Amino acid sequence: MKHFFGILAIAVCATTAAKAQKLSTEKVPAPVKAAFEKLHPHTRVNWEMEKKNYEAGFTANGKETSEVYNAGGSLLETEVAIKVSELPASVQSKLKGMKVAEVAKITKADGSVNYEAEVKGKDLLFDPNGNPVKP
Repeated sequence: MKHFFGILAIAVCATTAAKAQKLSTEKVPAPVKAAFEKLHPHTRVNWEMEKKNYEAGFTANGKETSEVYNAGGSLLETEVAIKVSELPASVQSKLKGMKVAEVAKITKADGSVNYEAEVKGKDLLFDPNGNPVKP
């Protein structure tokens, strides 16, 4: 699981073009902590800085999850680890024959969904129809 958080941090970095920096809970703004606690009461969390946003890494429903918040406490996106078999068939077909290390479903605040697959150390993003998405 620790390995996955490392991969997840890299994946989120790739989508935001920023390098993650670990952050102590004391350095996370009160509105961000309050927003997270409201959605996930009593949940153990690890914080990282993503550019000017705050990333919470935690386990929800048995799945490795991360959420990105802005400094005001607004949730920007949620990323959940999934199995390759949980990808839409259109995305699976794009990855056919490739060795996929990790896969995640990313849901933006507006409800739009993308899928991320790590292949040969690089993160590939797709929309639900299997079309490539630029980070």
